[in-house]
Amino acid sequence: MSSNTMNLTLKVWKQKNSQDTGHFETYQVKNISDEMSFLEMFDVLNEELIAEGKEPITFDHDCREGICGACSMYIDGKPHGPWLANTTCQLHMRAYKDGDTIVVEPWRANAFPVIKDLMVDRTAFDRIIQAGGYISVNTGNAQDANNLPIEKQLADDSFAAAACIGCGACVAACKNSSAMLFLSAKVSHLALLPQGEPERKIRVTNMLAQMDKEGFGACTNTGACEAVCPKEISLTNISRLNKEYLLAGLTSEK
Repeated sequence: MSSNTMNLTLKVWKQKNSQDTGHFETYQVKNISDEMSFLEMFDVLNEELIAEGKEPITFDHDCREGICGACSMYIDGKPHGPWLANTTCQLHMRAYKDGDTIVVEPWRANAFPVIKDLMVDRTAFDRIIQAGGYISVNTGNAQDANNLPIEKQLADDSFAAAACIGCGACVAACKNSSAMLFLSAKVSHLALLPQGEPERKIRVTNMLAQMDKEGFGACTNTGACEAVCPKEISLTNISRLNKEYLLAGLTSEK
């Protein structure tokens, strides 16, 4: 099967740093194969810019396999572009047609300041994890897993929550820039397992406190976060987070 080529117009956000006001710049890219990924298309554009002695577009990426969550781009008004349950690096140019104009922006959230162009600082997520997203127990050896019977539904729900890659699409899509879907996934995947029991109370209180400290907005349950999540993290995790927080407050020792 032969590939098709296309010519595209890109309107890309350019910003020197978090203090710069930023602006859109327009680029023309030609002879782009529909088999390329979106990031490969950007690679081609950057190589052309460098060859012309111009500054390339800065964007974040790592694995390019839909695992790391680094490829945070707002494409035509949607985090990670038009495909559902998909990361930018897994978005292919066959999603577009010859002559299309594509608008590309960084995540828009106070808690994610722009580093440069399309790259934002998502270390706020790291600090939330450091506040409580861990366990202190010795997890043992591989064979010990069979000695800890866990109800299948709980194991499945924990695994589904653990699929969160921390990309920040939920924050970018939320009108309040809330991080509740991310936080609820990180709390849920440990709260559902016996290994997460020792820190269960302090985990949810500390991580919520850190989330507020980072400046994320409040959750109003519009569901925009779930709709754009590349790993389809469920809103039911937010309900579980609220329950965990309530129980932690009711049973905490004064």
